[in-house]
Amino acid sequence: MKLKTLVLSIALIGCAFSANAQQQEEKLGNDWFLGIGGGVISVTTDHFNTPAFYGQIQVGKYFTPVWGGRLNIAGPFQTYGENKGSWDIEDQTKFTSKNKLFGELELDGILNLSQLFSKASMPLVDFTIFVGPTMNLSSKGSVFTGEHTFNNRLVVVPADGVKARFGATAGLGLSFNLSKYVALGLEGRTGVTPSIFGDASANRKAEMTNRLTLNLVWTIGGKLGKDGFAKKYGRVETVVEEKVVEKVVEKPVTVEKVVEKVVEVANPAATSVFFEIGKAKISQKDLVRLSQFADAIKAGSKDVKYTISGYADKATGSSKFNQTLSEKRAKAVYDALVAEGVNPDQLEVVANGGVDPLFYNNNVLSRVAIIGK
Repeated sequence: MKLKTLVLSIALIGCAFSANAQQQEEKLGNDWFLGIGGGVISVTTDHFNTPAFYGQIQVGKYFTPVWGGRLNIAGPFQTYGENKGSWDIEDQTKFTSKNKLFGELELDGILNLSQLFSKASMPLVDFTIFVGPTMNLSSKGSVFTGEHTFNNRLVVVPADGVKARFGATAGLGLSFNLSKYVALGLEGRTGVTPSIFGDASANRKAEMTNRLTLNLVWTIGGKLGKDGFAKKYGRVETVVEEKVVEKVVEKPVTVEKVVEKVVEVANPAATSVFFEIGKAKISQKDLVRLSQFADAIKAGSKDVKYTISGYADKATGSSKFNQTLSEKRAKAVYDALVAEGVNPDQLEVVANGGVDPLFYNNNVLSRVAIIGK
């Protein structure tokens, strides 16, 4: 059972960290959270023991709206009453222990079911399930002496020394988002580990403990929600409508008529593409801009023609070289627009050679191709 729980928890955590692999460049901020909580814990193997105080501190992160991971530091007490199956202690009385100190670390993989099934960007209530490995640390508690009592029961004695025990926990959580920064939640957790009370426990190898805690959780920077994750990591699709069609339906007694009104998108006015000295290669940034400009041309009137004027700065290169260079620059822009689907009949290429500064008395700004009506 513990092995299956451990494998499942590692799979949950692995999915969460895999989903986060493409987001490593993001700084600490949204959806990192810190929490503090308190409640009760009880050993429940064989019967329900007296509850003891249980507190925890948690730190974690949601890597997507659905998947997350966290680390809990918890403790500090457990109580063990007179268990029917307990071993005799040294004086042949039943073993009991009240508020024994211990501490534990829990590594959880979290699945947010509200975000998984809700259509809201950020539901008011989050219902989560979590599972993961755990380690607790305490004194040995008690050990066998190897002796038997008169009724042939094994004798145990108290024992010091620190011992680490490993197991697994799983649970359910219900939290209310008071704001995008603060949430108040209730969690129930069940765990199975070797008993912190040692050999005196009848279930020393696999003891079940249950925890119920009330938590206050603060999210650093505020929760993103589904919309926030989509915008932050570029998953929002925007649709640009090139043509608006309005349909007016008139219904006389027996005749149905559909009237379509087409609103043309205005043609773009002008734009410029700048080049490095002596070159006619268009940068990737300008190619993106030309792609958008091409979409605007295609959406506008097909009767509008554009002139692509190429230039070079007069201060460098010979007249012949600058004439050829300005032609290459204009032709490069022409080819880019045609490649984006612009009708070649709407384009005209003009080479202006080397010129005096066109803008702000700066020769660098004359290494340009200008598109205009």
